Amino acid sequence: MANKIVNQIKKLFSSQLAIPLVALIVLVIFNLIRDPSFFSILIKKNNFGNTVLAGNLISILNGASELVILAIGMTLVTSATKGQDISVGALAAIAGSMFVKILRAGSINVATIILAMIVACIVAILFCLFNGTLIAKFNIQPMIASLILFTAGRPIAYWINGGASPSVESNLLTYLGSFIPHVPIPTPIIIVVIFILLINLLLKKTTLGLYIQSVGINERAAKLNGINPTVWKLAVFIILGICVTMAGSMSVCRTGIINHETVLLDIEMDAILAVAIGGNSLGGGKFKLSGSILGAYIIQALTTTLYSMKVSSTAVKAYKAVVIIIIVVAGSPVVKQLFVQLKDKIMEKKEAK
Repeated sequence: MANKIVNQIKKLFSSQLAIPLVALIVLVIFNLIRDPSFFSILIKKNNFGNTVLAGNLISILNGASELVILAIGMTLVTSATKGQDISVGALAAIAGSMFVKILRAGSINVATIILAMIVACIVAILFCLFNGTLIAKFNIQPMIASLILFTAGRPIAYWINGGASPSVESNLLTYLGSFIPHVPIPTPIIIVVIFILLINLLLKKTTLGLYIQSVGINERAAKLNGINPTVWKLAVFIILGICVTMAGSMSVCRTGIINHETVLLDIEMDAILAVAIGGNSLGGGKFKLSGSILGAYIIQALTTTLYSMKVSSTAVKAYKAVVIIIIVVAGSPVVKQLFVQLKDKIMEKKEAK
């Protein structure tokens, strides 16, 4: 039994998840040495008098919610198109603005929230399909194609609400952005868990994942096997539309306002980094969603660690950049090859003895 567990651990650390797992372990050890209570989970009363869970660990899981959702969408886009959509933050702002516009059109109740989500999702999907069409039909590089909405997306979000940054107030929205009464776990964490389960179910029970990877690995071979690359590239942008809607709406529910300039600002860079840290190739092809999800939580854990060390908000990005460069370089094919060569040399010496 012990040997089986050891072999499973060895297999895990020799897989694609090795780098993000090592990075996570290093972060955990560093924080436990620096502050043994860093990952303590507290039980306290919130402003509504409900008993809820709190602490740095809950803050990491909660704070990474939007990033996890966008990292999933970015992973699928990267796999199918061999590139990244850098407009996801702006698209989330558009979706959030549309969400607020529908909510403000009438009284806020469950039916209005569902309607607002559906309308925002349709709008976001249309904008995502604009990027997808440029990429799938006109063979424009993903980063160049998405640069249009990266630049124009936030002004469009501002225009949707008549050049204003309106707020929305409702207990229902507060429940979605923070805590449901008598449920101690933050609602965004619950939403993310459900979303991950649904995406995994979709990928396992359908051929979606297989076709996306086939198109990303070799588009010409996919065509010869009867797979239409255009259809599957557009499919990932439809999923991305759902992801940006969830992220944008969740951000609105958290803050009760849509500010086109600040909502999920620079999150597209973190989403791309989450994909890379997760061991997925930015050149497309095979992907592992668990790697990207882990990468998103690593980024949030790093951010929370830096803030707990009293690092100023202006300096956090610089520190994050240094750590992320180390992680990405450590996971690069060149470094991996060096480790393999080093391992082979050590094995040869042992055999010689």
